[in-house]
Amino acid sequence: MTRGPKPKDNAVRRNKHPHAQQLSAGATEGRALPPGLGVRTAGAKRFWKTWATSPQAAKWAETDWAELEITCKLVDEFYGGETKLAGEIRQRVAKWGATVEDRARLRMSIEDDQDQDQADETAPEPTTDLDEELYRLLSE
Repeated sequence: MTRGPKPKDNAVRRNKHPHAQQLSAGATEGRALPPGLGVRTAGAKRFWKTWATSPQAAKWAETDWAELEITCKLVDEFYGGETKLAGEIRQRVAKWGATVEDRARLRMSIEDDQDQDQADETAPEPTTDLDEELYRLLSE
């Protein structure tokens, strides 16, 4: 015996946030790394490529791209040995929804595509330049 009224057959969620974002999981074309930015490290180049082709980048305005340029310069300095910049970088990427927790806070969700599973199986090997940089940073 249950208490209360019987639940509706097709319950409707009524507290959906008006600014919630639904993003497609497929990678966007993105933008090329500006040559005038002067990025030297492989880690910063990979950072740019990751964010420029992320699902979030599909909805970015020009100001967001400018923030990516500034953050990419910070990441370049970080991989150059300025580890004090880690906190600043983390705060900046959190505003774009870097982690699952960040995306939940921003009310951002990414649709899962069937193609994503196949793309994970054919992922290229990481570059040795990045491995060498990380080894150098950790051995200092």
